[in-house]
Amino acid sequence: MKIYLGIDVGSVSTNVAVIDESSNVISSSYIRTRGEPIKAVQKGLKEIYEKLGLSLDVIGVGTTGSARHLTGILVGADVVKNEITAHAVAASHFVPSVRTVFEIGGQDSKIIFLRNGIVADFGMNSVCAAGTGSFLDQQAGRLGIPIEEFGDYALRSETSVRIAGRCTVFAETDMIHKQQLGHPLENIIAGLCDAMVRNYLNNLVRGREVEEPIVFQGGVAANIGIKAAFERELNKKVNVPQYYNVMGAIGAGLLAKEEIAASNAKTNFKGFEITNFHYRTSSFECKDCANICEVVDVSAEGSSIAKWGDRCGKFSNSSASSDNIGAQHAAPLQEDAFQQKCEQERCSAVDGS
Repeated sequence: MKIYLGIDVGSVSTNVAVIDESSNVISSSYIRTRGEPIKAVQKGLKEIYEKLGLSLDVIGVGTTGSARHLTGILVGADVVKNEITAHAVAASHFVPSVRTVFEIGGQDSKIIFLRNGIVADFGMNSVCAAGTGSFLDQQAGRLGIPIEEFGDYALRSETSVRIAGRCTVFAETDMIHKQQLGHPLENIIAGLCDAMVRNYLNNLVRGREVEEPIVFQGGVAANIGIKAAFERELNKKVNVPQYYNVMGAIGAGLLAKEEIAASNAKTNFKGFEITNFHYRTSSFECKDCANICEVVDVSAEGSSIAKWGDRCGKFSNSSASSDNIGAQHAAPLQEDAFQQKCEQERCSAVDGS
């Protein structure tokens, strides 16, 4: 079976998706990263290998997510892309006419605006926890309710309670106050879903028009209470795709398929044997100039296989030249425009502009 692998490594989860030559999703794996992206990638690949057996012929690999460069070096990726591109490609694959993508993960949230299948604009929020899945997890734990049942409670609500959702601290304090006043738990949870949606829209939309079709993806898309809150707030239908929780990985796989088709090249994939290697990550400061860059060094079996983090490319370029995945995958310089846009989004979220 000829397949393409897509790997999405985030702060909360690491996802691996397998697609065939017809772009159908064959299998997927969802792993908790738990602060160890290398081990999570190895575990995800091992799960895929055990599911599908020896008949796999990997002909392309793509990586995305916050640890995409590290993962690209480890596995031998053919393409390394930012998560905005990967999520947009996956959404367009399942809903070709999509115009707006909501993506809410464990630690950050994104909105993507597409026009004719092309990303026209996007927004990111990685500083306010009130608009992310981790906040819902925290509140579910405090209330003693499994997060899987959170949405069901919200849908049973008859009247949603107004919860302050501007900040996690205020939201939790307000929830406790509403509980003390005797409001039913269902109404409080529905109010929390509404507050999270208001926070998301206020922080990310910023005057831009949310047009249909709308696709909602990321781990929080499993919460039917949040989906219902979006539809109430916008008075528009929100679509949740079948593979909502691994869409970034699917997008990376589709991008790898596109890259291999365009270049007609052989994949750089290092094989499933990498799941048995022991990797070590360390860092050091380069003081050769005023930038004082923190350089990340990844080594395996006693020898360094990649370095990055330096602005001038002194270390990352030399690592890339000796690695078979190419300089464009080892050094994150190719995504400067994306990174600058992300920094602008983070700064504006902090100062309220």
